[in-house]
Amino acid sequence: MPGPETWWRDTEALHRYVVDLVHDELTRLRPGALPPARPWDSALGLVDSTGLACDSLELLNLASAVAEAVQMHRAGVEDYLLARRTIGDWVDIVAAGLERFSDELTFRTSGTTAEPTARLHELVRLAQEIEELAPLFPGRLRILSAAPAHHIYGFLFSILLPQRLAAPVVDIRARSPTSVGAMLRDGDLVIGHPAFWTAYVRAGVSTTSDVIGVTSTGPCPADVASAVTERGVTRLVEIYGSSETAGLAVREHPEAAFRLFSYWSRGHDDSTLARTLSDGSVAAAAAPDHLAWCDDRCFRVEGRRDHAVQVGGVNVSPELVARRLREHPMVRDAAVRLMRPEEGARLKAFIVPVEAPQDVVTLRRDLAAWCDAKLSVPERPKAFNLGPEIPRGALGKPADWSVFAETEPGEEAAGG
Repeated sequence: MPGPETWWRDTEALHRYVVDLVHDELTRLRPGALPPARPWDSALGLVDSTGLACDSLELLNLASAVAEAVQMHRAGVEDYLLARRTIGDWVDIVAAGLERFSDELTFRTSGTTAEPTARLHELVRLAQEIEELAPLFPGRLRILSAAPAHHIYGFLFSILLPQRLAAPVVDIRARSPTSVGAMLRDGDLVIGHPAFWTAYVRAGVSTTSDVIGVTSTGPCPADVASAVTERGVTRLVEIYGSSETAGLAVREHPEAAFRLFSYWSRGHDDSTLARTLSDGSVAAAAAPDHLAWCDDRCFRVEGRRDHAVQVGGVNVSPELVARRLREHPMVRDAAVRLMRPEEGARLKAFIVPVEAPQDVVTLRRDLAAWCDAKLSVPERPKAFNLGPEIPRGALGKPADWSVFAETEPGEEAAGG
């Protein structure tokens, strides 16, 4: 099986990577519609009406996203993407490009926290992380992945790590937690995220097999992490990092501090980190969050610098969603927050209409339809609280009170 330096020679891994990249970009281009369900066959057409049915502008955007991700301009083969029209063709072109240049890959930060930005990562640094991770997972015979392969977390754990461990990958994103539980066996490594593990616990899944779990992309609630191991998962390993830095630290108990990987160290102040590269040089990096240091190697996370929250394993900015809602012609002001645990696991919007609505139910329905067309799935609020101003509690957070509702205060109509 190929190693990190030639990861693309694993044709199954490369196919999964390209499909996830194209699927994600097409979802951005068509916020009100979902692309065809994966897996995608190599023969799937990009422009055929029976395939993805991309128009010329969409095809250009998809080609640009793929070319950026693998730095195809460094290999000089990017123009072939517009000349070839199947997913299999694009996988072959990407492979040809990576044979010529593979030193760096681009991963994009989430566009739901701010404008998405491209972050360039050297393959040698990603390989350094894999050498740090591999000893944490001895005896793993199979990787079950709920992470997209083109995100840095998914790339590390569903492409590079499986190659290092010589373990096949099973994509479990289209499976229910109960179905995943039924297929678990000794030697499995399950690559999840907080939303996945929350659903796993809620479904009552348990196992007696030797299974190790991994979670990342955001904080995993302590009660969820504890419940996962109580239900039989041998260990739940939490990886802390970001799209900008890749992995930084690890812990195996929800109440424990994170421990830096061996090549990372505390920087000159509490907001910086230093990475020792394989050649002995040192590079500085900004800490993704506010960190409270226990000592020079261990820390606790005290809140995100960008105030993002997790919805379905995706980092979402409530303020960015509120700004988008203010673009609606019937909305004068808006505020957004994450639902409380008893409300659900999505966003809740507080809306000040331009004028008092005659029909609250219809306005909520219109807002939901507008969100379906304008926002990605994690960004779409699932409840709308309407009033003449944004009601706030003592701490300044949006409060649950709706003077326009026909129901009792606090009762909400779902939407989105």
